[in-house]
Amino acid sequence: MATQVVQDQPLTNTSSAFTQFWEDVKAIAGPYWYPTKPGGRAFSDVIRAWGMLILLILSIIALVSVTAFNSFVNRNLVDIIVQEKNYSKFIEIVSVYAVGLLLVTLLVGFSKFIRKQIALDWYKWLNNQILDKYLSNRAYYRINFQTDIDNPDQRLSQEIEPVTSNALSFSATFLEKILEMTVFLIIVWSISQQIAIILFFYTIIGNFIAVYFNQELNKINQQELASKAEYSYSLTHVRNHAESIAFFQGEEQEANIIGRRFSNLLKNMERKISWERGKEIFSRGYQAIIEIFPYAILGPLYLRDEIDYGQLGQAAFASYFFATAVGELITEFGTSGNFSSYVERLSELTDALQAVTKQRENVTTIKTIEENHLAFENVTLQTPNYEQVIVENLSLDVQLGEGLLIVGPSGRGKSSLLRAIAGLWNAGTGRLVRPPLEEVLFLPQRPYIILGTLREQLLYPNTSRQMTDTELKEVLQQVNLQNLLSRVDGFDTEVPWENILSIGEQQRLAFARLLVTHPSFTILDEATSALDLKNEGSLYQQLQSTKTTFISVGHRESLFDYHQWVLELSQDSSWQLVTVQDYRNQKTITQNSTENTRITIDSSHNNEHQNQLEILTQKAISEGLSHKEMTELTYYSIKTIRSKASKGESITNRDGLTYRYDKDSKVLKWVRI
Repeated sequence: MATQVVQDQPLTNTSSAFTQFWEDVKAIAGPYWYPTKPGGRAFSDVIRAWGMLILLILSIIALVSVTAFNSFVNRNLVDIIVQEKNYSKFIEIVSVYAVGLLLVTLLVGFSKFIRKQIALDWYKWLNNQILDKYLSNRAYYRINFQTDIDNPDQRLSQEIEPVTSNALSFSATFLEKILEMTVFLIIVWSISQQIAIILFFYTIIGNFIAVYFNQELNKINQQELASKAEYSYSLTHVRNHAESIAFFQGEEQEANIIGRRFSNLLKNMERKISWERGKEIFSRGYQAIIEIFPYAILGPLYLRDEIDYGQLGQAAFASYFFATAVGELITEFGTSGNFSSYVERLSELTDALQAVTKQRENVTTIKTIEENHLAFENVTLQTPNYEQVIVENLSLDVQLGEGLLIVGPSGRGKSSLLRAIAGLWNAGTGRLVRPPLEEVLFLPQRPYIILGTLREQLLYPNTSRQMTDTELKEVLQQVNLQNLLSRVDGFDTEVPWENILSIGEQQRLAFARLLVTHPSFTILDEATSALDLKNEGSLYQQLQSTKTTFISVGHRESLFDYHQWVLELSQDSSWQLVTVQDYRNQKTITQNSTENTRITIDSSHNNEHQNQLEILTQKAISEGLSHKEMTELTYYSIKTIRSKASKGESITNRDGLTYRYDKDSKVLKWVRI
């Protein structure tokens, strides 16, 4: 999508770059000036924008016309002073000239005002449109997986306004200066065709040279924008991670990182200064030569009395305005390099936002059904890029009011399952049944602390909820944050909460939101990892008292006391669902087995194993067996057993006995036929 043009590029690349640039401009400007999609801008707003644009064009035409008229008034004034020496005519012409200059002054101010008003209105609309795309369909989250889009926050905050202001500035200046050059070239032609022809061809040659300078400046401007964004982000990064840096005493390393990025920024700025110096020298010299043309050519004619002084003055006046118009046009073309850079980066952002929210073709996704319970039906979950399977053929149903604890090795996808519930990840197959997300409250390991008051922190995400200070104080008491009010000036005080609250306090504040919201379903991703066991126990007991259905991710054994079921994820994408008691028994058996192996290995092992098989056989009749226990009776791997369970297939063990998997949500065990 590059719009830079370098000197040695072939013409086809230059044409392609310009075409792409123009397509980007149309994509940004089109919906504002020519809305075609239903639900776009209101018709009255479009008419108002076009009305202001027409008013701007008319004011520019009027400005150029009055300026041209003033050149003739100036010519007559000079003739009256030098040749006629008529005082009454002098007063009359001076009065007309003064009115003309006043009109020019008013028209300049009015046209700039209208131009800035249009730019402001366009900026407001464009910012809201792109911000809506950014916040819709969780694009702000998904775009983080697009590694080629750097610093989207800076593009939103700092690079939208220059697009509209530069576009209006360039368009208005281009129209005004082209009209001025045309009008004053005609005036010069009426006085001296020779000067007019020289000015015309001189302008063409000068603009070719100006294009060369501007092409390189466009490239430098693009690099400067990127380096500014990187430098700004490095400073923001230090602020966001100030405590960690302080603990590590990493100031020197951070200074080196910031220094490298600042050095890159300086190099780009130095290159830009060097090229702008050359362009400025060329621009000033270019104007100076134009200004001297009329004197060099018409001066001898005046000295030979072949033209009058007024004509000489008007030719000099017209050439001066022509030169000024050319110079300002060249300058505007130079600054248009910034405009093209902003357009490119903004277009990249809007394209990326559209891409991340667009459903990929030829891929499978997990089907989501909204009902008043939570269940996985043969769900195979993959990473968003479809490169890794997280869990395979997962089937379970979380009963209302119960708690499910998800355990497993780090990196095995425990949090990924929560992302699937939230709809953040949907790559894979199967069906996910869940309640509407408005009825679910998510508590991550690092709580989200908003920019707002203490009242808004507690009420988030429904900050419009009405609760009295007494009720909020009671909630703080329940989560052991009763002393928090003594550190701030009440519930309506806004302070940097992430700086004054520890992680443990932030986790308790997040739990307070749960007690305020009373959600039907709660998802906790190690939401008590920074708390001591006493605080953790108190919070989970209150969670149970709310009768909410909750799913937790965690490693602490203390969490078993507050859940009824355990979902264990394994390294090979397999899983098992057991009761907390069965899981604890498995852990005990595994630990005892490991300990016995360390002590001795003797012949009694076979007898114990045989006894265990007999116990499992009897258990299959009375209680049923888990997937793990079935592996003890068969030659199948646990992955195969789970697959047969999901397909409803029976299994014959080593002794020829047949088992089937009971999918009843209250059983979920292998039973003997």
